[in-house]
Amino acid sequence: MRLRLRGLVAVSALLLAANAAAAQDKVRIGLIYTLTGPGAVLGQQSKNAFELAVKDLGGKMGGKDVELFIVDDELKPDVAIQKVKALLERDKVDFVVGPIFSNMLQAIHKPVIEAGKILISSNAGASSYAGSACNASFFVTSYQNDQIYETLGKVATDKGYKRVYAIVPNYQAGKDALAGFKRTYKGELVEESLVPLNSLDFQADLSKLNASKPDALFTFMPGGLGINLIKQFNQAGLKGKLPILSAFTADEATLPVLQDAAEGIFGALTWAPNMDNPQNKKFVAEYEAAYKAVPASYAMQAYDAAMLIDSAMRATKGDTSKMDAVRAALKKADFVSLRGPFKFNVNGYPIEDFYLTKVAKRADGKFQTEIVEKVLTASADPYAKDCKP
Repeated sequence: MRLRLRGLVAVSALLLAANAAAAQDKVRIGLIYTLTGPGAVLGQQSKNAFELAVKDLGGKMGGKDVELFIVDDELKPDVAIQKVKALLERDKVDFVVGPIFSNMLQAIHKPVIEAGKILISSNAGASSYAGSACNASFFVTSYQNDQIYETLGKVATDKGYKRVYAIVPNYQAGKDALAGFKRTYKGELVEESLVPLNSLDFQADLSKLNASKPDALFTFMPGGLGINLIKQFNQAGLKGKLPILSAFTADEATLPVLQDAAEGIFGALTWAPNMDNPQNKKFVAEYEAAYKAVPASYAMQAYDAAMLIDSAMRATKGDTSKMDAVRAALKKADFVSLRGPFKFNVNGYPIEDFYLTKVAKRADGKFQTEIVEKVLTASADPYAKDCKP
């Protein structure tokens, strides 16, 4: 009996060792995005672009095969925690990439960091982890949320808008939107309306907006929320009468539905599909050919996240057992970003340029955002000074 037990233990040990060796032979990456509900179109863009990047890399990073594990956070924090723990414990991923929404980031940040793995946010840029709560295992390939809205606040000031009405969703990214806008806007916010994240009826706010007669509407309303807001804004007879300064309300993820309804809406971002550099032209053409859609920033940032991981795997020869070396390689950001100049600040958030964009109709009938002008150069977020990694 003892000999039999010893034999079973030995076989189990060999199997565990074999499984560990097999895992080390691959770069294992978990993608966690919102893939159902109103925000699904955003998550799908990110998923598509990450898979496209892996394909462009020949399915390998640092000479090792890439294995992707894709999960849907369903835009529910408890589900996100459950799914990310499965990625870490069952799938043994080395990197977790995602999510779309900042409240999902707040849900998964602790489990990933405590597991000693790398978390790369390809979209959510909450202020929560940019300052004193920064971590050497956390990187962002998008921006710190406030920066988008700092750009729009400066634009509103420069355009002479004295009174602005604001509508944002009531969660971390919405609060960051207001904070960023107010940091650079010198006029009066006549209303700061925070609506539920699942809100689809904006009639009450549109009535108040019409009555208050502001110079512009400032809003951050992603995915299906933005589609409903713009349609109801136009139905209220406000199109062409009141300029909209927005981020993610009318972008490549929502424009296939909004189309002419969104033409002329201003936004702010680090990139647009018409950005004039060779790597971006190649990416946009490949994405459109593969998915029959114009890529949004969600796609660009996810593609860059894949290339960032590849840069670290090249530097470490695909060795994910030495995470300190992987972190150091990631911090160098030794890849060519689709947006052009890009480097990490001390807090793992990017230092990058920001542009005013505008929704336009292309010659082929499709809609996209296009760069109007550069507003901020090599912008660093305001929280980095408090980061002591």
